[in-house]
Amino acid sequence: MRLERLNSDKIKIFLTFDDLSERGISKDEIWQDIPKVHQLFRDMMLEANDELGFKAEGAIAVEVFSLPAQGMVVIVSKGSSEIEFEEEDDDFIEMQVTVDESSEIFYEFASFEDVLSLAGRLKAVGVIGGTLYSFENRFYLHFGQSAIDTLEYEGFIALLSEFGSPSTITSHRVQEYGKKLMASEAVSRLYETFLNR
Repeated sequence: MRLERLNSDKIKIFLTFDDLSERGISKDEIWQDIPKVHQLFRDMMLEANDELGFKAEGAIAVEVFSLPAQGMVVIVSKGSSEIEFEEEDDDFIEMQVTVDESSEIFYEFASFEDVLSLAGRLKAVGVIGGTLYSFENRFYLHFGQSAIDTLEYEGFIALLSEFGSPSTITSHRVQEYGKKLMASEAVSRLYETFLNR
């Protein structure tokens, strides 16, 4: 579980599927109103309080974005004006929950060499797509669902995970503030430019 303060009233929590399985929660159960999901949310709020000084009290809005390869991003906002509630109990929290699922695959790499090594492996199994970005001294590869038609999903994720890790930064942030190095067919272009000699 990784936490990041976005502003004084908003935090972002990144949960990997390992974080969920450690708590005995499956990917499908995260959407259910069950005690272990409630406990996970309480744990997240306690950690947010300890690490970031973020106290979830009163009305809060929770947005959950499921990223199929990476895990989940949870955005928690305090004092949402859209929620009307009566303060009867200081321990009472009223939540408005929004859920969104994304089919994008967005991975982060520590070095350009890692990206090149991955490109060689992906090209060998018929994957040629992707968009390459750089942002804050790291590299990012973005794939839409159509990029992996030639390879089974789990195999594709396993290859990506060998060389990089799921990004905890959203693709929207990297697209806005990072630099687009290769807009399309990044795997093929990396292979042809740097590896096919």
